[in-house]
Amino acid sequence: MNDPRLLGLIEGRLHDPHSVLGAHPAPGGWCIRHVDPDARAVAVRLASGTCPLRRLNAAVFELTSAEAPQGPLQFVVTDDRGADRDVVSPWSFAPEIGDDDLYLYNEGRLIQAWNVLGANARVRDGVAGVRFACWAPNAERVSVVGDFNGWDGRAHPMTSRGGSGVWELFVPGLGHGTVYKFEIRNRASGAVFVKADPYARYAEVRPGTASRVEAAPAYDWLDGAWMAARAKRDWLHAPLNAYEVHAGSWRRHPDGRFYTYRELAEHLVPYVADLGYTHIELLPVSEHPLDESWGYQTTGYFAATSRFGTPDDLRALIDACHRAGLGVILDWVPGHFPRDAWALAAFDGTALYEHEDPRLGLHKDWGTYIFNYGRSEVRSFLLSSACFWLSEFHFDGLRVDAVASMLYLDYSRKAGEWLPNRYGGRENLDVISLFRELNEIVHRDFPGALTFAEESTAWPMVSRPAYLGGLGFSMKWNMGWMNDTLAYLSHDPIHRRYHHDKLTFGQLYAYSENFVLPLSHDEVVHGKRSLLDKMPGDAWQRFAGLRVLLAYQAAMPGKKLLFMGCEFGQGREWRDGAELDWGLLGEGWHQGVLACARDLNRLYRDLPALHERDFEPEGFAWIDCHDAEQSIISWLRRDRQGGFVVVVANFTPIPRHGYRLGVPAGGMYRELCNTDSAFYGGSNAGNGPGLQATQPGWMGFDHSLTLTIPPMAVLILGR
Repeated sequence: MNDPRLLGLIEGRLHDPHSVLGAHPAPGGWCIRHVDPDARAVAVRLASGTCPLRRLNAAVFELTSAEAPQGPLQFVVTDDRGADRDVVSPWSFAPEIGDDDLYLYNEGRLIQAWNVLGANARVRDGVAGVRFACWAPNAERVSVVGDFNGWDGRAHPMTSRGGSGVWELFVPGLGHGTVYKFEIRNRASGAVFVKADPYARYAEVRPGTASRVEAAPAYDWLDGAWMAARAKRDWLHAPLNAYEVHAGSWRRHPDGRFYTYRELAEHLVPYVADLGYTHIELLPVSEHPLDESWGYQTTGYFAATSRFGTPDDLRALIDACHRAGLGVILDWVPGHFPRDAWALAAFDGTALYEHEDPRLGLHKDWGTYIFNYGRSEVRSFLLSSACFWLSEFHFDGLRVDAVASMLYLDYSRKAGEWLPNRYGGRENLDVISLFRELNEIVHRDFPGALTFAEESTAWPMVSRPAYLGGLGFSMKWNMGWMNDTLAYLSHDPIHRRYHHDKLTFGQLYAYSENFVLPLSHDEVVHGKRSLLDKMPGDAWQRFAGLRVLLAYQAAMPGKKLLFMGCEFGQGREWRDGAELDWGLLGEGWHQGVLACARDLNRLYRDLPALHERDFEPEGFAWIDCHDAEQSIISWLRRDRQGGFVVVVANFTPIPRHGYRLGVPAGGMYRELCNTDSAFYGGSNAGNGPGLQATQPGWMGFDHSLTLTIPPMAVLILGR
């Protein structure tokens, strides 16, 4: 016990337990040591027999033997009750993480860090166990603790990997489902923290906060055909219509229990496929402690939340989507993380993942911490998280939350509350670099996978390649279109003529980015009212207005996203604590909205003119955008083969008879969609079996139609 290393071990301060534990050459043979705070006695199995170790103190046992041990040390440990158990020494296994991996991690270039850090099930020298690794550069000592050692940090101290800041230990005998955390002693203060594993791939169900070991995934994927087709998919010209889902409130059991991932696969997938959507977008299903955060207060950047089942259960849901022809997009949250003491915050007693300076590291709006995007190891962490979901779960895309809050150093801050970049500007240069690398990696390593930026400002070239100076996202949410459209529709129809520019202004910038037209969860909470309730007028006008909104979204250039419940006209705001109001589907008008949404989705998906040129100005042309007096707009959508459809929208409850409209070609036109159809709950005004385009032309076109435009309705006409 005069050895200072042993003193450091029992005081919980030793950074290199491999140097004193296990078997080491010593005068006269070998010195064999083991640590176990709960042991009454310890003996080692040698070729000649079982030899007892003498107790050095309450936790450390030692034997000097002339006999060299063969293979991993095996101990017989007797506990306080006199029961024996066989233990293989963790310190028989030297640290194995390669120097190259540690170098790449410290350089911010290890993009599969979940295979290096965290808990990885391994078999070493024929012994099954788990290799634990943790980044805590300001720690004096790190231990892995859990049910298996009574949460005693003296039992399994880890070994420091030098300047990398990584600590490592292989613990034999542990496997899938093992509950664990890391106990960390700060080098400067001596304070001890118990933290969940940032790289954990499995976690306890709340309110538990411990991590769990996930064995190597054994899920047998059946989506090979989907993945092969996705890699060849021309996504720029393909339909994309996402149904946004909060897994905890789409449906619930009568007793309030969540649907599991596998139950969602059974019920959600056929529902969405029948409605003609192309994708499901999941609000964050990465682990989070608070239900009411909807997943946006993420603590597990590599762990599928256990609320709904195991990681393999989530894989089964995604697999079912793919086999039904549906892609799956994950809402990913790299912009901030919660301040829970057991998670990432001040991980080793210092600002490790976050900035120390609150002018850079504290998000006042959300009460959360902001990642230190300039730190290489944090960069490895975030890039690896993105790659993890795409690689291990076959997600087809990432919707990146709160991009604007990341790009601007002065986001939601007053003068004096933020620090400029090295050039004196407000742009976060580290975030720009991170986004460019993220998007290059996704498009290179995951063919056909997409990235979506929720970016609400006029930051240029968000969805343009990094090599052209852009951020490299596949697409960007068009928040301007959403705000203008909902603002326009909130006006009484008699006043809409004074706000006609809300409908037309968006075409001035519609092709500056690859836009998604979102009607998301954010628009139906916090007093904003449901989409149906935003519509003015009596019940007939409100339902007609909602059908107009859905058709207007479907027929305007841009990919689509709609939040769950809006497809059947949910009347109240979304509540995360209860399922959608499915009982409304027994009422005719709600059935009509659902039928209208289904037909619009299928028309958008199947008709090239409505999706092929979403991002090209050549795919759109106004027929008439000036009829503010009657609140009517009309336009063309064109495909790449010369085909087109005519779209006419009437935003008043007044039918327009004998309305003359220019069209580019003669022939018979028929209604492909009429949102005033009786099938949808409308008044059934329309144009019968079809209309003949005649000359002379009108509005600069060679031919014209004279048609009836139903009240508060959208017509889509094709030849």
